[in-house]
Amino acid sequence: MGERKGQNKYYPPDFDWRTHDSLNAYHGVHALRERARKLDQGIMIIRFEMPFHVWCTHCNQHIGKGVRYNAQKTHTGNYHSTRIFTFKMNCHLCGGTLRVRTDPQNRTYEMVEGLRKKITEWEPDTENGAPDLTEDEERKKLQTDVIYRQEHLKEDEDRALREAHPKLERAMAIQSRMQDDWKLSSLLRGKFREGRNERK
Repeated sequence: MGERKGQNKYYPPDFDWRTHDSLNAYHGVHALRERARKLDQGIMIIRFEMPFHVWCTHCNQHIGKGVRYNAQKTHTGNYHSTRIFTFKMNCHLCGGTLRVRTDPQNRTYEMVEGLRKKITEWEPDTENGAPDLTEDEERKKLQTDVIYRQEHLKEDEDRALREAHPKLERAMAIQSRMQDDWKLSSLLRGKFREGRNERK
């Protein structure tokens, strides 16, 4: 009920703007309603979405990426000027405590308590056309050596042109065939128009 009162524009007859700053102050509720019930402790209730597939260490059950929880968000530190937040929630399968912390240095999340990140490994199938992933040394060389990077880009462009050449030839053949069909069709229509009046 308080939420509706704060959102609409109805001002009660005893509302005085001199004594009440806002409708929320008049009704004695916070603008964030139930989400702000622990704000005096520095905790805000938010809706947190699991950033990756994880395992709950309490019940050894899988929690999928995108599962949402009502989490308690607290400010736990800073990385330079970026704030670090910790999200505390309960597992929906066993009720165990789960804690996730932001990691702005590595642009990811840390599993602090009750969670283990699911690691999936796979081998690329290079025989059927999957690209070969570059090794760490080659990746570093691509980032640091400008000449090597330009040679690598040139090789990629040449390979792309070689692979695209047969496809382009097929497309041009189809296009030339379509042009011929149009010419034949226009000749046929022209002849049909010539004898149309005589046939009537």
